[in-house]
Amino acid sequence: MTYATVMVSLALDQPNEARLQVAGELAERFEAAIVGVAAAQFAPPLYFTDGAEAQALIDEGEASIKRRLAGLEAQFRAAVKNRGGHAEWRSAVDYPARFVTAQARCADIVVSGGQSPAFSDAFSLASPKDLVMQAGRPLLVVPDRANWLDLRNVLVAWKDSPEARQAVADALPMLHKAKDVIIVEIPEQGDDRSAVMAGVSDVAAWLGRHGVTATARVLEAAGNETPAARLEKVAGDVGAGLIVAGAYGHSRFRELILGGVTQYLVTQTARSVLLSH
Repeated sequence: MTYATVMVSLALDQPNEARLQVAGELAERFEAAIVGVAAAQFAPPLYFTDGAEAQALIDEGEASIKRRLAGLEAQFRAAVKNRGGHAEWRSAVDYPARFVTAQARCADIVVSGGQSPAFSDAFSLASPKDLVMQAGRPLLVVPDRANWLDLRNVLVAWKDSPEARQAVADALPMLHKAKDVIIVEIPEQGDDRSAVMAGVSDVAAWLGRHGVTATARVLEAAGNETPAARLEKVAGDVGAGLIVAGAYGHSRFRELILGGVTQYLVTQTARSVLLSH
């Protein structure tokens, strides 16, 4: 398995340098095509008028978006020049999440920036949470401070679920290039530790048959510590440059209230994360 096409999602009013750098690296490593994609929708002001004045306002707003998208295209082409194979740009005046998830049909993996915990504007930003739940492709979330894709130590945050199984399969091309791969599961209270260890060992053996040497570990149950906090500590201890995990989502309202490991993974700023749903 390899990545034949890498897609990178760019955003207005957001730093794009890190995601462009990592997407370019992926295209080079796998001799892949690279597709840049961006969209934004004009948001009428609250004091919106009607008639000819309204149409003029809409026209100017959409023209401004098109100019800014052209600027993103120029940034994309400058960043990926001489990197990887074929380079292509796609953009539209549209809701970003809707446009990017539609275009993801042509890609093997989508690269996005992270998201701050603050409210995000659906008119100008394709939220990584929306992308991973809707795109049907693995999402590589790159922190704004990243300047390369560090695959020396990769942490697989395992949970015996369809999402985690898909994430490990989607990450295989990167795991082949990793120096050390550690599979970690944080059991829940009352779980049979030996059964959990058998499951993690199965994953390590499966990876071994694909040519990836991995170490299996089962931690103590989180107790008073949240699973996200425990995962952060382990990632720091092993020096993980990349976390691989399944993405678990509820409704937007419930996710906002409950938070959770997926919420943490798309907002943390220390390392890149590959998520699959």
